[in-house]
Amino acid sequence: MDGQDVERIARAALRELGLPTPELTIEQVAGQPGQWRIDIKGNRQGPGTLKIKCGEGSTAQWVRSQIIDQYTA
Repeated sequence: MDGQDVERIARAALRELGLPTPELTIEQVAGQPGQWRIDIKGNRQGPGTLKIKCGEGSTAQWVRSQIIDQYTA
């Protein structure tokens, strides 16, 4: 799974949570393959940063679940 996949899934999940056009920055965590940081700029409804784990073989549902779980925690 690459950064574009993570971004696409994050945008869809956040849209479901009420953020229609979030400004996102997606970066792979340095030195930690399969770990991604999602920064949500200007977010007032939930956390500003999410951290997810995914790698080869991870499903979109797994990534979506992590995003929703962290955002609603």
